[in-house]
Amino acid sequence: MMSLSVTKMAPELVSPCDPTPTGNLPLSSMDKSAPVGFMLDLALVYGHGHEPAKAIRGALSRALVPYHPVAGRIVASDKGEVEVACTASGVWFVEASADCTLEDVNRLERPLSIPAAELLPQAPTKADPEGLILLVQVTEFKCGGFAVGIRFNHAIFDGVGAGQFFKAVGEMARGLPQPTTKPVWCREAIPSPPKVSPDDHDRPFFTPPRFVETVYDVSLDSINLIKNEYVKETGRKCSTFDAVAAALWQSRTRAIGVELHADVCVGLVADVRHLMGDVLPAEGGYYGNCVYPTGVTASGGMIVHASLVEIVDLIKEAKKMLPAKMADWFKGDPREEPSKPRMDYGALCLTDWSRVGFAEVDYGWGDPIHVVPLIGEGHPIASAIFLRPPVPQQGLRVMASCVIEEHRAAFNDEMMNAAWATRSAYSSETNDFTFSAASLPSSPVYFNPITVGKPASELQNTELIRPLEVLMNDASRNVTRSREMDKQLNEIEQIGLESLLI
Repeated sequence: MMSLSVTKMAPELVSPCDPTPTGNLPLSSMDKSAPVGFMLDLALVYGHGHEPAKAIRGALSRALVPYHPVAGRIVASDKGEVEVACTASGVWFVEASADCTLEDVNRLERPLSIPAAELLPQAPTKADPEGLILLVQVTEFKCGGFAVGIRFNHAIFDGVGAGQFFKAVGEMARGLPQPTTKPVWCREAIPSPPKVSPDDHDRPFFTPPRFVETVYDVSLDSINLIKNEYVKETGRKCSTFDAVAAALWQSRTRAIGVELHADVCVGLVADVRHLMGDVLPAEGGYYGNCVYPTGVTASGGMIVHASLVEIVDLIKEAKKMLPAKMADWFKGDPREEPSKPRMDYGALCLTDWSRVGFAEVDYGWGDPIHVVPLIGEGHPIASAIFLRPPVPQQGLRVMASCVIEEHRAAFNDEMMNAAWATRSAYSSETNDFTFSAASLPSSPVYFNPITVGKPASELQNTELIRPLEVLMNDASRNVTRSREMDKQLNEIEQIGLESLLI
């Protein structure tokens, strides 16, 4: 195996290129729900560019003029409230080079051939880490490709907001005089609910397990099979998120062997800008946290034995409840506390990064090949992130950290039985991809089972494909559909789920 290394230059501060307003700005109640100093890490991978570090450094300096709070620092006010001091101190920027091509490192697919820390910027030790808002690193590869490593403070941006900012940086790099979306701060416009007494003493102690990371690519054909089945049975449409979330939730619930009477839940985080029209500008541009969690709880037996259509209905119902849940929170209802998700192995949290904007960040050489979350180990809750698959694939990529090693094989078997994933998974335990779906027949549609840990050479043909009729029979066995649920669920706009790490 070849030795790979990344050489980093000394970090430098990139400040706004023009004078900007000073003073302190408040954060919203939603901003304050994120721990101060919590940074979310990712990398955007590009196939080619010309002096990208120089271009992005200059564009960043120009974008920090309309987005001047991002060049400031997080501080505590005299009253102990968290604020942003608009100091124009700047954003830490690192220029780096790798002694390999993107192909040498498989375009930064899992498993990473380069440690995540080598792709991410680090500020000098003298810098206060809790006060930093944004750090950027541009790593150039020998082939001309590059990766933009990003660390952003979740108290300042949600996923949509961070995507909006970096799209603005891309526009500056392409020569636009101003961002096409005018940034809006107005954090004070977000309602602040009455504070409720903490009830942490009512929560049982929970030691987070060590989750195994797996990655699946779900083809567009597979997604459409579920969506078409939903339309056929209900006469209504469901979203891509609904379809994949239902299959994932059922596969995991079956795999972890919960007792049939025990509760399991799935938590979702929704972008609620569309529900804040009375307080936020209609033209958009708000880049602070504007998200709210919702979810649904059901018995393990219901999720194990239900059809995917029924589980999609549960997820849609959870989304339909969102406006009422938010209203209760703003009134100070202690039952609605978004910063306190359920913490046990029966809970699964789903986050959608596929539509937050990172995949459209163009610095002048096109959109990124793919977006790589660089979230480390130790996540306390079983979770999965939905992403766009690498170009030119279509469909959805699922990056899951939701089962322990003991349940890994069963989880992969359930994925095969559900037959919604079209490539074998990468597993952080086996550290390998074991089979590619590229050779599977395309018509009629067949599915690739999950075969982590089993060499492709050992697989029999019967293990590689299952026809649709068998899968649909499996999914709907011994289940009578609840028509009452159909009546209760009205056609609603798809709620955009986005990138907040609960």
